[in-house]
Formats: sequence, structure tokens, C-alpha cells
Amino acid sequence: MRIVMRIFFISFQLLCFMDLEVDIGKLVCEYIYFNWIINSKSQREFASFHGIEESTVRRIKNIALGSTNVEYNMTLKTLGRICQKRGITLSDFFNEIGI
Repeated sequence: MRIVMRIFFISFQLLCFMDLEVDIGKLVCEYIYFNWIINSKSQREFASFHGIEESTVRRIKNIALGSTNVEYNMTLKTLGRICQKRGITLSDFFNEIGI
């Protein structure tokens, strides 16, 4: 029990530290925008192909470009849809962006 609690506490500290250092939501949006959306024919085409709303694509773009102060927490469902269409797992995605 003591070892499990210590591991949990260390993991919790790392998560808190990571959250203070990096805005994970912004990092995710930046990766998706600068690697995938920007290379699509249009935002509408990206949204349609990945099974997400075009407004979601605009939100990702605005967060990535820093043109909004609104916080956006993408759901795992949305991220999962995007990754599935890209042929990668969520684990692969997070490894790719360094999380």
C-alpha cells in the first residue's frame, strides 16, 4: 500500500508539474493544425473526412494560432476520431507530440 501510494503521489506531482509547464490542449491543437489541417484542401474537407464538425476545426485553428482567449478542451472522442482516420492510435499521437 505504501509503495502504491508513493507511485500515485509521484505520478500526481508529475501530472501537476506537466500541467503548469505545458498547455496540453494548445499543444494538441497546434499539432493537429500545423501537421494535418493546414495540409487539407479546406477546413470543411478536413471536418467531413474526420467525422467532426467544421466549427471544431475552426476552434482547433484559432487555439493553434492563438487568435482566441477561449479555452478549448477537445474530447477524447473527437481526438479519437481524428486519429482513427489518420490510422494512428491515441497512444501514438501522444508519443508524437511528446506527452
